[in-house]
Amino acid sequence: MKFSKYFLGIFSLILIFSFSLLAQEKMTKDEWEAEMARLKTQKESLNTEIGTLNTDITNLKSQNIQSYDDCMNELYTMLGATKSDVDNYRIAVDELNGKIGRKEGPKADRQKDLNALKMNKISALPEFFDKVQNQMQKDLDSWVEEPTVKNYTVVKGDCLWRIAKKPEHYGNGFAWPIIYKANRDEIKNPDLIFPKQTFKIPNLTEEEKSKYEKLKMNYKPAPVQ
Repeated sequence: MKFSKYFLGIFSLILIFSFSLLAQEKMTKDEWEAEMARLKTQKESLNTEIGTLNTDITNLKSQNIQSYDDCMNELYTMLGATKSDVDNYRIAVDELNGKIGRKEGPKADRQKDLNALKMNKISALPEFFDKVQNQMQKDLDSWVEEPTVKNYTVVKGDCLWRIAKKPEHYGNGFAWPIIYKANRDEIKNPDLIFPKQTFKIPNLTEEEKSKYEKLKMNYKPAPVQ
């Protein structure tokens, strides 16, 4: 019983609150007519805008608009290039960008490669211009190349294999012939080197790195007797 009275009380409050809101939202005749006039004006404005848009659509449809591929082919023709030329240029840009990112030297060779890309008219296309003319050059300029030749003074217990194997040199003992060839005036016998001798340690080319890395990977020590 008490619950029913409580429920009826709450329901009554909700009804009173609802009627109050309806009373607040009730419009006078003048207000209603003004709102209707405003909506009618808004409708006319929207209909006019729709008509303008439909006219624009009709005009666009009547025009002979080129496809994207036709526009790009026309642009390629202006540069004296074909789509195949642009595809090959894109591959060359990606390859050189990778070499610069990995610092595959010599740096001077990478600069020559970039200069060649810059001279190509295809570099003027929006896809390539900033990357080739600015970004890749900045990356190349920030590349601090290691000296092409280091000097190393022999200490007791050294041999060409151990010198080549040092991490600061080649990290690969199989590359010892490079040190031997670069120091033939100092090394009479590759098996005989002496403390306090100073050797030149030239950088390995990419071809030499690959060659001696393969030797290292394929080496199998003799079985222990």
